[in-house]
Amino acid sequence: MYKAEPVRIFVVEDDPAYSKFLKYVLGLNPDLEPVFFGNGQDCLAQLHQRPAMVTLDYSLPDMEGEKVLKSIREFDPDISVIIISAQEKIGTAVELLKGGAFDYISKDEDAKDRILNSIKNALNKTSLIREIDRLKHEITVKYDFSSSIVGTSSAIKSVFELIEKAVKTQITVSITGETGTGKELIAKAIHYNSKRKNKSLVAVNMAAIPKELIESELFGHEKGAFTGAASRRIGKFEEAEGGTIFLDEIGEMDLSLQAKLLRVLQEKELTRIGGNQVIKLDVRVIVATNRNLQEEVRAGRFREDLYYRLLGLPIHLPPLRDRGQDILMLARHFADHFSKENDLKKFKFTKEAQEKLLSYHYPGNIRELKSVIELAAVMATDQEIKATDITFTTPLRDDGILTKEMTLQEYTYRIIRNYLNKYDNNVLEVAQRLNIGKSSIYRYLKEMEALGI
Repeated sequence: MYKAEPVRIFVVEDDPAYSKFLKYVLGLNPDLEPVFFGNGQDCLAQLHQRPAMVTLDYSLPDMEGEKVLKSIREFDPDISVIIISAQEKIGTAVELLKGGAFDYISKDEDAKDRILNSIKNALNKTSLIREIDRLKHEITVKYDFSSSIVGTSSAIKSVFELIEKAVKTQITVSITGETGTGKELIAKAIHYNSKRKNKSLVAVNMAAIPKELIESELFGHEKGAFTGAASRRIGKFEEAEGGTIFLDEIGEMDLSLQAKLLRVLQEKELTRIGGNQVIKLDVRVIVATNRNLQEEVRAGRFREDLYYRLLGLPIHLPPLRDRGQDILMLARHFADHFSKENDLKKFKFTKEAQEKLLSYHYPGNIRELKSVIELAAVMATDQEIKATDITFTTPLRDDGILTKEMTLQEYTYRIIRNYLNKYDNNVLEVAQRLNIGKSSIYRYLKEMEALGI
């Protein structure tokens, strides 16, 4: 059975008799590991042991308790310091509490119960701090884009470079790409690696909210602002104060509301529906869409001024079919995750299974690949995924190439480009697969570049 490690507590007390009393009191709590010191200097010299808390006598032979408290707070403000003193001056107690002491306890007949109660409260505080730190670390690791975004293709490497630029600034980011390419994952990677990571990331799917509710959802409303508004509602922009708001499927926003969004972005302030109070905003904006917003602007469905306000740093996510060997890396990643979640041994892919995965065009992109791999893992036997275990919802790709009228040279260009994408621009691999020389591929590439293909 798992047993938690004891909590280290430093005891700074120069009176041997009272030190013995504290040893008895602390011994009543088996979760504590007390370490005793007779003066302040010895305690400060051992702070690298990272105690969770310190009980501190105010009057020490070498230095005042106030100075020891200050030094502990400078070393680590999360260490709870409980002052235990024979002094009963209220002014001294108040000053010490202002200086960061967790509690102030007098050496009287009630000291035992007060010490135990104070330590219990300090332990709760320490436990909460540790849990918050654990969650922060978990989030940071989870959204470390160098590990959470899988791939080594040149297409995804350029995305990494743009993310690195995005996290260093507060610029608005616009993410484009087909459905299922991972736009929300990119938004999370940017937020949780930026200076705003300790504040909220509020995600809003614009396509999932009825048109008549979007304004209230984004900007909030006051009580009685409209029928059914029984109480004040804080909008998503206010929820994201100090953090980031992620407006997914921004291309779905109704034209009539785009002007209000533009005004909020320009003025960095809003007024709730039915209210008069102007609310200042400090919110970073990240938007995403699978539409071509330039075409939407030309068609009159998206405001041009809002388009340029949102453009900021554009990040385009390549479709999975253009990421070559990343497909296999992602497949292994999803298979490993599935095996871990279900307490299974790791899966292996046969050569035929890998070729089948690379031959598909993935209209649903990464989201579709994840579903395909999870189903294949269920169907597999002996932790080996075969080609027959892999099921696609649409036919394998031919891109309709044989139905198009092209010259033999144009067909050749298409084939070479397809293989280069598939095998991550590895010319040697492509040359072997196509049974042609590397020099031929370089020649074709030069011709393609000259023709702008």
